[in-house]
Order: sequence, then C-alpha cells, then structure tokens
Amino acid sequence: MLWLVIVFLVLLVLSGVGMIVFILMHSGKGTGISDMIASSMYSSQTGTSIIEKNLDRITIICAIVFMVSLLVLMVIYPQGVINS
Repeated sequence: MLWLVIVFLVLLVLSGVGMIVFILMHSGKGTGISDMIASSMYSSQTGTSIIEKNLDRITIICAIVFMVSLLVLMVIYPQGVINS
C-alpha cells in the first residue's frame, strides 16, 4: 500500500508544478504590465492561437490529475497520518 501512496504523491507534486508552469506560460489578457511586455514581443491577435489552446488543454489535464490524486490520497488516508 505504501507504493500506491508514493505514486500518487509523485503525481500530486508533478501535476502541481506542471499547473504552475503552464499557467505562467499563458499570455496576459489584461491591460497591465504583462500585456505591455507581451504586446512588444508578440503580434496582437483577436482569437486564441493553437498554442494557447494546447496550453489550455495541458493545464486542464494537469488540474484533473492533481484533483484525482488528491482525492485518492484523501480516501486512502482520511486522517492524514501515514503509517509505514
């Protein structure tokens, strides 16, 4: 049973780091400083490009993996104590 906990803890950490990275890779949508910096490097487009759509999909997949692994760990160890 300990190997199951290790697998889901690794999935939880990797998907959490993946979500942080992929959310930070999204382009700014506002009129703040990030939009000023991004507009000088990229051309302004009205629709989302294929790269943005792929980033959205990857971010959603990371979020789903994160939630599923979190729920599985909550079911396996509801008290939060791992006895080896």
